[in-house]
Amino acid sequence: MGSYVLRRVLQMIPVFFGATLLIFLMVYTLPGDPIAALFGDKAADPAQVASLKHQYYLDQPLWKQYLHYMGNVFQLDFGQSFTGRPVSSIMADAFPITIRLALVAFVFEIVVGLALGLVAGLYRGSFADTLVLVLTLIVISIPVFVLGYIAQNIFAIKLGWVTATVQNSTDISELLLPGAVLASLSLAYVARLTRTSIGENLRADYMRTAVAKGLPRRTIIGRHLLRNSLIPVVTFLGTDLGALMGGAIVTEGIFNIQGVGNVLYKAIRTKEGPTVVGIVTVLVLVYLVASLVVDLLYAVLDPRIRYA
Repeated sequence: MGSYVLRRVLQMIPVFFGATLLIFLMVYTLPGDPIAALFGDKAADPAQVASLKHQYYLDQPLWKQYLHYMGNVFQLDFGQSFTGRPVSSIMADAFPITIRLALVAFVFEIVVGLALGLVAGLYRGSFADTLVLVLTLIVISIPVFVLGYIAQNIFAIKLGWVTATVQNSTDISELLLPGAVLASLSLAYVARLTRTSIGENLRADYMRTAVAKGLPRRTIIGRHLLRNSLIPVVTFLGTDLGALMGGAIVTEGIFNIQGVGNVLYKAIRTKEGPTVVGIVTVLVLVYLVASLVVDLLYAVLDPRIRYA
């Protein structure tokens, strides 16, 4: 196990450098001068522009800029935004909000998605199965921003059950509706994935053996069927946690949540390169760690899997 973890960590290193280099090049090779853009319609003072470019290391070749950035990252310094505020401070404000929102969405995915998939898989071909398939197909077919506005209109404006926008992001009850909207698409995939996996495992030999031994139905489903059916679902959930954090731009915009998605959207619009690269660097780390945890969970779910 130890050697496997070490090997996986070593494999993550080139992936981390490759992903950060790619996003760095994409951000800093975009057309337009972000320093000149700071002055808006006013004529930029060449001396001041040169000073700012030197301050942000933008007067150096791109490869030097990247090495300088990575050197600072290993000291937990993500640089300064063009407004002078440290990027780490911006992320410290935004990430806790998005993490809470992502966790609420993640709970929706696990609880509702697995429950729907379990029912549909156990009663394949029944009305419940058909209903789950139709509902998940509708959710998959509707864009998230449309679903967000529909949910906001029904539950906040018509029924008044929740506030239309999030006023206090530390109040979990205010994050329930945006969390459900954020989770909707992934929830539908989890339900369908669970249904398919359970349908395949129901025909497996070990299931017939468990039934023939006269084991209680709860034991057969919980210990044998569900546990083995969760492997592909866990793979999806592990990679989706990072996607929930990075893909909340639309949801955060609809519900006025000042999280990572909102900050990232504003940073892209204003060409705030340090902020964009800093946030994406952290998201890459989240993806990599989530991927490692998923791989380690395989052995817990299926004892036949051994790490060499």
